[in-house]
Amino acid sequence: MRVFVTGATGLVGSAVVAELIGHGHAVLALTRSDAAAAAAANAGAVPVHGALGDIEVLSHAAAEADGVIHLAFSNDFSSPEALSRSVAEEGAALLAMGEALIGSGRPIVAVSGTPVLNGRVSTEEDPSVIEGPLSGRGRAVMALLDLSSRGVRSAAVRLPRTVHNEGKGGFAGLLTNIARRTQVSGYPGDGSQRWPAVHARDAASLFRIVLERADPGTAWHAVDDEGDAVRDIATVIGRRLGLPVQSVSSEAFGVLGPIFSADQPSSSRKTREVLGWQPTHARLLDDLELLQP
Repeated sequence: MRVFVTGATGLVGSAVVAELIGHGHAVLALTRSDAAAAAAANAGAVPVHGALGDIEVLSHAAAEADGVIHLAFSNDFSSPEALSRSVAEEGAALLAMGEALIGSGRPIVAVSGTPVLNGRVSTEEDPSVIEGPLSGRGRAVMALLDLSSRGVRSAAVRLPRTVHNEGKGGFAGLLTNIARRTQVSGYPGDGSQRWPAVHARDAASLFRIVLERADPGTAWHAVDDEGDAVRDIATVIGRRLGLPVQSVSSEAFGVLGPIFSADQPSSSRKTREVLGWQPTHARLLDDLELLQP
């Protein structure tokens, strides 16, 4: 396939590009800078110049490709307003790419997040999150999955709170960044709340599998660690950075405070059984040991 990939040079995207090319697919990579275009080309992809807000570029690239994998998000968590803009931008982009595929039978795979169910382990059967600061992302993915009734092989890969590689990425990566800035490896509350995780390379293999053969209108979980206690995550970060580990106010995490404080374990049992996906790379706590002081 010729696969159009947004977010192709990010932590997850670069792993997805390598996975696709390694399995014989050609990749068209959305790039918004010369540096990103060079990185995509070096990885073996063909750069498509544009940003997530360039609707015409996205529509044209999706229409010309044999399939689409959407990963891009601005990740601006500086304020509720900035986050809202990022969510709205992504929703418009996803709708444009999905509509470009109506009637084609071609696949589009969107990134999503595992549901938060107040302590119960979420599964593939649970609906997307449609409340809270990231609720717009859930609604956009649900609208995309609904296009399965209009001749689009739409599907979603739900990522856990931390997708990591060499100790970087996801919520654990944000904890690390905050720890470096504040000189305290902090966690909200008593730290017993659980975050699921997966290695970026394992997530990439699931994106490829879903692109190649998942049924339309389906959602899948890229989860390896069902749920690591946030206190345990912070403890490894503190040890690697040589910083004290302690509970801090959820306000220290800004707009993400309520999400950071939630217990949100998740399962990938159905994904493994139906699609045969099997994670093989390092789990989060082991991967965090690669953090450099």
